[in-house]
Amino acid sequence: MRDPAEESSGVRVGGDAYGGVRLNARRATRASKSARVRRRRLAVAGSLSGLVLMGPCASWALPNYAAGRIGKVDAGVTGSEPRGAMNILVVGVDKRDNLTRRQQNLLKLGRESGQRTDTMMVVHLSEDHSKVTVVSLPRDTWVTIPGKGQHKINSAYQFGGAKLAVKTVQNVTGLTINHYVEVNVLGFIDVVDSLGGVSVCTPVPINDPKTALTLQPGTYKLDGVKALAFARTRATARSDLDRIDRQQQVLSALLGQALSTGTLTNPAKLTSLVNSTLQTLTVDDALADDLLGLAGQLKDVSTDDVSFATVPIADPDYKTPTGESAVLWNTAAAKELFRRIAADEPLTKPAAKTPKPTPSTSKSSAPKLTVPPERIAIRVLNGTGITGRGAATKADLLSVGFQVPSDPGNTATPDYEKTVIRYGPGRRDSALTVSAALPGAELREVTTIGNRIEVIRGRQYGGVKKVTVKPETPATTGPSATPVPSAKTATENICKP
Repeated sequence: MRDPAEESSGVRVGGDAYGGVRLNARRATRASKSARVRRRRLAVAGSLSGLVLMGPCASWALPNYAAGRIGKVDAGVTGSEPRGAMNILVVGVDKRDNLTRRQQNLLKLGRESGQRTDTMMVVHLSEDHSKVTVVSLPRDTWVTIPGKGQHKINSAYQFGGAKLAVKTVQNVTGLTINHYVEVNVLGFIDVVDSLGGVSVCTPVPINDPKTALTLQPGTYKLDGVKALAFARTRATARSDLDRIDRQQQVLSALLGQALSTGTLTNPAKLTSLVNSTLQTLTVDDALADDLLGLAGQLKDVSTDDVSFATVPIADPDYKTPTGESAVLWNTAAAKELFRRIAADEPLTKPAAKTPKPTPSTSKSSAPKLTVPPERIAIRVLNGTGITGRGAATKADLLSVGFQVPSDPGNTATPDYEKTVIRYGPGRRDSALTVSAALPGAELREVTTIGNRIEVIRGRQYGGVKKVTVKPETPATTGPSATPVPSAKTATENICKP
């Protein structure tokens, strides 16, 4: 797997304003955890910068580091009770004023001064705080900004700061915003580097001269600088909508990375992460006073309980009266999305345990496939001892759309008769897609390989067949049969190396 994180940028961004954002790349730590550890606790609920609310494992650190490190702002929010459903507006702010010309050039950020919103998300905590729903609001959404007329939604912050951003989002969504979190997106670099990098994947090539990011389809481990470029680039077919997908993928990966590498139980790693995170945040006064209490309530939430959605779109290239290209929401579907959030209804179905497969050739008994091949990265091992079999299997898998980012390896003993698909806990849905593409292969859940999926080529090998995963037809609700917006859990969003 390519590892751009090993390329050092040799730059340090600025002084106190950015908490000494380190741009020197660090090698990612490899770790394999047991199933017990992978019942990961949610350490965070936040925005693009990664980790906003720390769980109980961090309770020793927060009192020592939080005071004086989190900025406060009067955002005009209503506040909330200690318990009960709540909505948090998370705004990623792109501020460049304290960067030198050299730093701006190296980060490919341009030279504009001032602040602008780069990312907007509504984070909803369920009434019992056991579920978290994150809804991305496209920055180019065409809305009415109170007192300013019609503009793109990201202009609200520029016109009137946190208060106007909150008021605009409340008006367009119909939700009551209880709290406000503002994140300096440049601080995201330090958060990623404190975790040793983040794994991402792209099904399409990315070639963006503006961010100096060039990636071929595949899975990558990125350092903070490259991860920021990955999350910001708009150099793919769907522009900002693709960028939202990448941002949700990066945030999901940060959640998984923080927990799967033992960060929360390692004092040195945790201190680095807390330092990096706190210095990126500005929050409303009430949240600043009770950040630790809220974090403690999220201690048992896993990445299976965090859902990501995007506001349904009617027109991604709406020509405004001012001649701009903007985004128009699907009014009915957006209304249904926010109705469900206001009613504290989940957007995703509870994860169901899939029964172990039994030998059968009946099509009616075949399990439903939910993960397409292009979202699945596979490690190939040759278990036959015959040179070239691993490479041939890799070529076969690539030909039907799977990702195989690394060269094939060999098993410790070349005695595999059957071809075997090994998968880590939580990867069964992906493994079923692989199984459908490899007729006759044996499925095995293995707790010692982390979140990976491996194909061990045995002497019995029937080749591959193309697998098509059809998206589910949206459910309907109410008399108007409005489509229920789709969502993915953080676990589903994570690219598995």
